[in-house]
Amino acid sequence: LKEALLAMNENPIVSGMTTNPSLMRKAGVQNYTEFCLDVLKTIKTKPISFEVFADDFETMEKQARVIATWGENVYVKIPVQNSEGKSAMPLVRTLTQAGVKLNVTALYTVKQVQETCDALKGGAPAYVSIFAGRAADLGHDPVPVVTEGAKICRQTGPQIECLWESTR
Repeated sequence: LKEALLAMNENPIVSGMTTNPSLMRKAGVQNYTEFCLDVLKTIKTKPISFEVFADDFETMEKQARVIATWGENVYVKIPVQNSEGKSAMPLVRTLTQAGVKLNVTALYTVKQVQETCDALKGGAPAYVSIFAGRAADLGHDPVPVVTEGAKICRQTGPQIECLWESTR
């Protein structure tokens, strides 16, 4: 995983990278923080997103604030909702207003994009990551959601970018 991230960092057509705790675990990473800090010794300018791994919002906030200190190019990935289906938008609003760069992830619907952009409005730079590949895996055409999502992001503010995530 480290080698792949470093190779992407050297690729001029790659403008940023992201990963998540489950992919890191699958790749054999045993110490999440140590791994991330090691990668950041080389990846210093391109945006890179590291995800919180808690499921409750109080712990997510604590983890997000720590991860945000790892580097100027670090974005903290926050899922749009937790495993109980509770919206992360209050947390997203709190963090973005505190200056934490975010990558709000696991969005599937235009409604989620709108709610996320509303929470991010006027805050720190952020990515809105639509799980297009996973939606397609389930038989849903992700193009309309990504198209409308990108439009909503652009209309909300220049600090928000829409990402097609979970590519296949």
